[in-house]
Amino acid sequence: MRFVLRLAVVVFAAPLFSACNGGAAAPPPMPATPPGAVTPHAVDVVPQAAVIGVTVHIHLPLRDSDGLDALISRQADKGSPDYHHFLTPEQFRARYAPSAHDLATAAATMRGLGFTTLTTSQTVIATAPQATVERAFNVSLRSVQTHERATASAAARGVLTTNRAPTLPAALTRLGATVGFSAGIHHVDSRRVSTTPYNPTPQNRYSNVGPYWFTDLKQAYGYPAYQVANGAGRTIAIVIDSDVLDSDLAMYFGHEHLAPPSIERRPVDGGPGPFDPNSGGAGEASLDVQMAFGSAPGSRILLYGVPTLSDQNTLDAYTAIVDENRADIVNSSFGLCELYYTAAYNGGTDFTSILQQFHDFFRQGNAQGITFVTSSGDNGAYDCFDPSGTFLVKGVENPADDPDSTAVGGTNLITASAAGSLNSSYLRESAFADPQDPAQGALPNQVWGSGGGESVVFTKPWYQHLVQTRSRGRTVPDVAMHMGGCPFGSLTPCNPDDSSVVTAIGGSFFLLIGTSASSPEFAGLLAVTEQTLGTRLGNANGYIYLTSGLGGELVYRQDIPGNNGLPANHDYNEVLGNGTPHAAVFAAQPFAPRAGNPQTPSNP
Repeated sequence: MRFVLRLAVVVFAAPLFSACNGGAAAPPPMPATPPGAVTPHAVDVVPQAAVIGVTVHIHLPLRDSDGLDALISRQADKGSPDYHHFLTPEQFRARYAPSAHDLATAAATMRGLGFTTLTTSQTVIATAPQATVERAFNVSLRSVQTHERATASAAARGVLTTNRAPTLPAALTRLGATVGFSAGIHHVDSRRVSTTPYNPTPQNRYSNVGPYWFTDLKQAYGYPAYQVANGAGRTIAIVIDSDVLDSDLAMYFGHEHLAPPSIERRPVDGGPGPFDPNSGGAGEASLDVQMAFGSAPGSRILLYGVPTLSDQNTLDAYTAIVDENRADIVNSSFGLCELYYTAAYNGGTDFTSILQQFHDFFRQGNAQGITFVTSSGDNGAYDCFDPSGTFLVKGVENPADDPDSTAVGGTNLITASAAGSLNSSYLRESAFADPQDPAQGALPNQVWGSGGGESVVFTKPWYQHLVQTRSRGRTVPDVAMHMGGCPFGSLTPCNPDDSSVVTAIGGSFFLLIGTSASSPEFAGLLAVTEQTLGTRLGNANGYIYLTSGLGGELVYRQDIPGNNGLPANHDYNEVLGNGTPHAAVFAAQPFAPRAGNPQTPSNP
């Protein structure tokens, strides 16, 4: 089990791929990991040869968990001596990580049972033949059909999981260890608005719903001028299961007269396979890099490429990121309904301990000053199939639901437009979901729209007490930016305000939509903000909610009309979070000159 990419879509014709919800055609199948071919290296991010066996993560609890949460909140409190005083990985290990003795004990236990091991700051990654794994934990491993589906018509993917809760060896039980057995790969879901390459006219900006370039979005949201703040000195990491083409970056950024980024690739677990322009991963990676760097063209980009978006590969990527401690901001444009980890969806076996493993690595990153940005999903409030897989229920996605990540929802953006003019100044936004067509395989309440709702796994975090969320659990999203709408399979007519962005993939331009666009754009805005502040932010939700509580509509555009299955109420709501940012004000540059028309010195 793991994540569903929520990429971009194409709004004008039948898409090449399906999106993470909606009634579009199923995506092409991803290459399945054979039952014995897993590469377990988590921290060593150079390509590794495949290790024959099944890999499991033996996760040990953090020390002083409550104290760690308190530290993360103090790091966002201007009145605290810990304000923006972030830890090094060595300091984190000394204060909060499992002790070296306990990790060594867990590793020795697994080696004694016939496993090979790799130890990270919180986890022992253990690999052995399937029979050895089954014997060690008194389980039978099986390939099962999951609820990891983007549409009602999409085929479920099989994953390797257990027939019952594992029995841990006594030594691991004494250590309080948990074991994650979810070993399935995630299928990539992406939508292009057109299967035909899009040929933009360079001398005008097409219409007041785009399609938008990164420069249009920076003008519309009121970024500070390029000369004032552009993310210089900040590093954005992107986790995804594909590489990008340097030639695509040159073509995309060259269109707006900007030099492309120089990408540093950090392959994890052997890294992704060859670039395939017809895969969802390729479109997602291209979109993520182009939106993040376009939003912060002075930043550096690290691409943590994984073979698949399985729990294991993504956990290994986050492990590498926090242990290397090079990235200031991490973008993840993928997710999976958190309910799918609960016992009701897994024959009575509770897999939510896997979410706790991710949570602990997010907390380590926050304590070190790293911000995790995630897309909130494209299925509106009804993100999850019920356990029978026959209808949709309300739910939120992980990792967007994690209290130590920042979940980004999305809107449709309306800007000024005139033939022959590059002006894309802001006019308005809306967030009404697009109903999907049952005739195309959608369920009756299936929609395309900003993901949002309340977690049943994580409780209400401290920063959400600063606003009125009207809930007891962690609510999603935290903030929003442009995502666009009207994928293939929508009931017609779509919302006339539905918009899209341009993305270069495999030598052609395509139109994409989704919170996969809003999330990396916001990651770039955080880089601009950190440049202004001269510091990392760690859990950026402290900054987001404090500025909302103090500044409200001075910092965010609120009262944006919309409904994703839940209403967009005044102030905080489960469609758009705190709203969309007045970018320069959010970035602590309220009096700075703004980014002007695209392709000008203030907005290259």
